[in-house]
Amino acid sequence: MPKLHQRKYRKITKQILKRMAGYQQMSDAELQHQTQLLQRQVNGQRRNLKKVLPAAYAVVCEASKRVLGLSPFPVQILGAVAMEDGNVVEMKTGEGKTLTATMPMYLHGLAGRGNYLITANEYLANRDSETMGKLYRWLGLSVSSAVPQPGQDADQRDLAKIYQANIVYTTNSTLGFDYLFDNLAKTKEEQHLPSFNFALLDEADAVLLDAAQTPLVISGTPRVQSNFLGNADQVVKLLHQDRDYQISDDRKNIWFTPEGIVRMEKYLDVDNLLSHEWRDLYCHLVLALRANYLIKKNRDYVVHDDEVVLIDQHNGRELPGMKMQAGMHQAVETKENVSVSQEQRAMATITYQNLFRMFHQLAGMTGTAATDAKEFLEVYNLTVFKVPTNKPNIRIDLPDRLYITNQAKLVDSLQVVKQAYAQRRPILIETGSLELSVLYSRLLLQAEIPHSVLNARSEVKEADIIRHAGELGAVTVSTAMAGRGTDIRIAPAVEKLGGLLVLGTERMQNKRIDNQLRGRAGRQGAPGESVFLYIIRG
Repeated sequence: MPKLHQRKYRKITKQILKRMAGYQQMSDAELQHQTQLLQRQVNGQRRNLKKVLPAAYAVVCEASKRVLGLSPFPVQILGAVAMEDGNVVEMKTGEGKTLTATMPMYLHGLAGRGNYLITANEYLANRDSETMGKLYRWLGLSVSSAVPQPGQDADQRDLAKIYQANIVYTTNSTLGFDYLFDNLAKTKEEQHLPSFNFALLDEADAVLLDAAQTPLVISGTPRVQSNFLGNADQVVKLLHQDRDYQISDDRKNIWFTPEGIVRMEKYLDVDNLLSHEWRDLYCHLVLALRANYLIKKNRDYVVHDDEVVLIDQHNGRELPGMKMQAGMHQAVETKENVSVSQEQRAMATITYQNLFRMFHQLAGMTGTAATDAKEFLEVYNLTVFKVPTNKPNIRIDLPDRLYITNQAKLVDSLQVVKQAYAQRRPILIETGSLELSVLYSRLLLQAEIPHSVLNARSEVKEADIIRHAGELGAVTVSTAMAGRGTDIRIAPAVEKLGGLLVLGTERMQNKRIDNQLRGRAGRQGAPGESVFLYIIRG
């Protein structure tokens, strides 16, 4: 980030702080009337937004004090100014991104519809549209949540009403699917989405980078279901690794050996399995092989209510409605002996990368962006701006602990938990998969240590689990989903014990995810500690 831009942002921040003094003298009615005055100046033209930015931001800041009882810090205003200049803003965990976002969202709401705040999950979209919505409505703008309310089906939403709002809180997947369905509509009356004007992405790195190439697919006409699924699954379950099939070192690829081909021909009583005649059967054998030996239960998917539900590899959350393509999902369903869904043809598809490139203006915020500054610039033409913390960060990040065997790591990590629990110091145990979170839960049960588990199976309880994770004596086992979007507030008595302890049980997919997990401790200048334990691979 050039120093010239930094000086410009700080200059505008000072202008906003200076303007706030004048708005403080206004009555509520006078302050609320400022929205109409600003809308007249904007006149529906987004090119006029920068002209009214200092006034608009000052209005939001003063209104926030009156409506929410929250007064933005100067660093939050600085972050909001940087967002409006096409940046991904790095604000550390607990620095108040939710409140910071109200400034650019209000500014763009002055110009009309088509403004979206993309949150990390449905719970946050509903929560923030309700809590921050009080501020927008008080100022005369409309706001809505596009995600279903608890207990509501997606098709029960009033899309016409939702997308009429000046500001829409939603998730990346909800927006993506609504866009695809909008494009499949037969008439204009069935289309509800306005132009894609402005999007502000919370946890921008997770959406724009981690999930960039994830395809959203709407399926339609069913394909003819093969009767080879069951036979293929039974046969591959009889095979042995190294003799009949081999797996690559990175465990991403798998293939049959020549001996395995011969053995399957005998099992199936066919001649020349690799011939054109048996092509369909061979394809199903390959699918069954991958389903049984590469795609793992409780790591890549979970099974409940007679259904295979995929798991997001980046944050451990369930992906309802998402399915693997080209018969892979049906192969996994056959492996798990659940009802086999119909394989369907894709009617519409889009990746998140292409979806967000359609917006006229894009901005983002996250606790960890600098690590991938080059990629943000190359893919989205977004620069990264690091906002200083309001208070100095005093979290202690201990040196990594390295181990040769998994057993040694498990024993040592359990000892760390026992020590923290004896002191009544809250500890958050971070794991890289649902499978590992279950393992640690079993170890804690054997050690008679009460704890909570946050993973794809307990996602509906996420807010409640996180709410208590910073209390005295709390022990929480979690996948990476506890690293995004929600704050862990520590009790005052916990500060005397050194704050929340984050125990990383393995290195994650990249350094940025590790930093997200560390950031669960030591928010807003509070004490905290983090340490990572992992095996030396060799």
